[in-house]
Amino acid sequence: MGGKASSTFSRRTVFLEALKYSIPVLLGYVTLGAAFGLSVSQAGYPWWLALLMSAWIFTGAGQFVALGLFATGTTLWQACLILFVVSIRHAAYGLSMLKRFRGTGVFKPYLIFTLSDETFALLSSLPDTSEVSPDDPDGERNRRLFMVFLSGLDQSYWLLGTVIGAVAGALIPFEMKGVSFALTALFVVLMIEQIKAAKKPVVFIVSAAAALLGVFLLPGSLSILAALALAFLFVIIIEHTGGKKT
Repeated sequence: MGGKASSTFSRRTVFLEALKYSIPVLLGYVTLGAAFGLSVSQAGYPWWLALLMSAWIFTGAGQFVALGLFATGTTLWQACLILFVVSIRHAAYGLSMLKRFRGTGVFKPYLIFTLSDETFALLSSLPDTSEVSPDDPDGERNRRLFMVFLSGLDQSYWLLGTVIGAVAGALIPFEMKGVSFALTALFVVLMIEQIKAAKKPVVFIVSAAAALLGVFLLPGSLSILAALALAFLFVIIIEHTGGKKT
């Protein structure tokens, strides 16, 4: 009985910690999700389509792109190819999270599915399994619970914003100008927090430089892939050079 109560208390504590940790995403996702819901409503689609897309696609920027493709009559294969290019960055996210997702069991597919940009930014600051003491099984269990709770909370924020926006758009007229900037603002806040936590500003400066090079030198469809490749290459060189010096 006591063990069960202790376990319940532990889960509740971990959930509250995940809730507190995800507040920056809450503020951004509700706003941006509402913008997506409004976009769906203004395009003439029913509100439940916005909810369905957020529940089963959950790609953030990809959902906005998909909505635009629907409006222009793009074929299914063209839409799949474009969305693949837009979302290819998640492959890099997934590879870097392999160690952290180890041992998550039945929750692993869901953790992979909900690995958005913002969720990745939060989860990547957590210790992986190699940094958790083998003599602390509760610490490892709580780490896995924390990741599941955090991922679920982030998606729920997006779903909540989507429903609010879609329903509001169906009932009242709404001016959407400037709302989409919420995503950029959210990225900036998370990046600042990551710089403070990692204490390696050079990595972020190099990544920003690679992104600028990709945007200015290549067309939009290739700029994301080029920026990822350049940033990855530069960071490997920096880490390898730094490792040799130490």
